[in-house]
Amino acid sequence: MDFETIKTTVLTFVETHRAWAPVVTAVIAFCESLAFLSLLVPATFILLAIGALIGSSDLPFWPMVIGAGIGAGLGDWVSYEVGHYFKHDVKKVWPMKRYPEMTDKAEDFLRRWGAGAVAIGRFIGPARAVVPLVAGSFGVNRIPFQIANWLSAFVWGFLMLAPGAGLLTWFKH
Repeated sequence: MDFETIKTTVLTFVETHRAWAPVVTAVIAFCESLAFLSLLVPATFILLAIGALIGSSDLPFWPMVIGAGIGAGLGDWVSYEVGHYFKHDVKKVWPMKRYPEMTDKAEDFLRRWGAGAVAIGRFIGPARAVVPLVAGSFGVNRIPFQIANWLSAFVWGFLMLAPGAGLLTWFKH
């Protein structure tokens, strides 16, 4: 199945089953934020397309943002816990073992910014799913991690959906 087919199928489902739209948005955001799975699912483009669907239909904006935030927060949380459980063995699995420089950069980023790296990393494409995994293996404390995780997850959800939903135009008026 190619990307265009996946995107069309998801958007058709969201438009047809509006009551499930926030849940579908949450699942897509979860896939986008979960380490390793984010490499296989074209979630960013689907979320942007869902934002456009919100703007062109009567899908409610805020439940979709909440769904995206919950999905993104849970994806990072699971990634963190996997990293915490496996510690430095995380570096021995694909794709981390294939790109050790990526892990080293994430560790340097965490060393410099602490839990704030989780919030910053969420807005940097490839880092989005790697930083929480490395944060868990690197030993970032859970409470600061979760604060950065959840706050940035909802901001990210808003920013992913808002442009397509037409909110930037609304703010200009």
